[in-house]
Amino acid sequence: MFFKKLSRQSQSLAAAILLGLFAGYANHPTMDAAASVVSEIFINLLKLVSLPIIFLSIVSTASGMDSIDEIKSIGKKVIKYTLLTTVIAATFALIIFVTIDPVRSVVSKAPPVDLESGSLPGYMHYLINIIPSNIIQPFSDNSVIGVLFLAMLLSFAILSLPQEKRKLLNSFFSGLYAAIMKITTWIVQLMPFAIWAFITLFVKDVRSGMEMKSIALYLACVLIANLVQAFVVLPILLKIKKMSPVKIAWGMMPALSLAFFSKSSSAALPMAMKCAEERVSVSRKVASFSLPLCTTINMNACAAFILTTVLFVSMSNGITYTPAELVFWIFIATIAAVGNAGVPMGCYFISSAFLAAMNVPLNILGVILPFYAMIDMLETAINVWSDSCVTAIVQKEMDQEESAAAIVSAV
Repeated sequence: MFFKKLSRQSQSLAAAILLGLFAGYANHPTMDAAASVVSEIFINLLKLVSLPIIFLSIVSTASGMDSIDEIKSIGKKVIKYTLLTTVIAATFALIIFVTIDPVRSVVSKAPPVDLESGSLPGYMHYLINIIPSNIIQPFSDNSVIGVLFLAMLLSFAILSLPQEKRKLLNSFFSGLYAAIMKITTWIVQLMPFAIWAFITLFVKDVRSGMEMKSIALYLACVLIANLVQAFVVLPILLKIKKMSPVKIAWGMMPALSLAFFSKSSSAALPMAMKCAEERVSVSRKVASFSLPLCTTINMNACAAFILTTVLFVSMSNGITYTPAELVFWIFIATIAAVGNAGVPMGCYFISSAFLAAMNVPLNILGVILPFYAMIDMLETAINVWSDSCVTAIVQKEMDQEESAAAIVSAV
């Protein structure tokens, strides 16, 4: 009876979850292989449109604004709340880490982690690569930061042109953006198949049976920090702004679910923008500017993971920190999280990069790695949840400013 009351899309998703659970517990090689293929195809399809969406959404929105000041107005708000929420996430992660003290349960021996040094570029090299040597490079290298830089640069250039040329370019990029979003709509229709595949593979990983005793306290630190951010910090921030956390969470639920199973906030971006506009009443102007920017720089859960992991692994190898150094890691983790691309395992490799730069043995990361798939699912959903909260707050502040301006002009 309850199943019949659900919409056709909800029925399809519910059926996909049930079939995924069945396929996962069946542990059949053919089903596992099929699920792996389907999940890879779906992720590739999402990646296909993710970078164009980031680029075109920002350019089409920014080029349609009246002036550069309007971009600055939205951008300042997004960056302000991004830094605020990320610093809070890292701060709570440190408090929880110090309180639980997971180092006392560390494993002394762990399988080595094979990390190629070439895959973990230093941050100076990373910063240099933000500015591409050609227009195609950010797209071919899948560099979210590079694409964002190009989009902002082109947006400012278009706004500096005469009005006639500005309108022409805005129409061109808006048309391309509409075409990409149409493709995205077709991809989203395949979601039940993708959910089946993700659930099947997730159950398979859970069934593999991994010992958790050795790093239980570490995992508890990561999970508690993330849950506090998701269910305490962000809802309180929304309440302060007199907004309903439940209403926004329900409106963004399809995007949060996709983020959870895909483990990629960039892959969930198209759905997040769709939900924000259609279910949370965020204007296209704010949604298409704020969400791509948040997807790039707003990584609350990543900051918590980086701080907890670096401290856990380094202290387990005999490194000690003064209270001032521990506090300083809040800001290091925040900066690292802001520079992290919204792709699977991004936080893990950034943590590895820090530890490698500190000459800390990486063997304990071999214990963490099997659990990271599950951690990454939760963290990605929380990152998208934070993006949604920041975007909703920015929309409300923009509405309040417009109302105040209208009153002043009327007087």
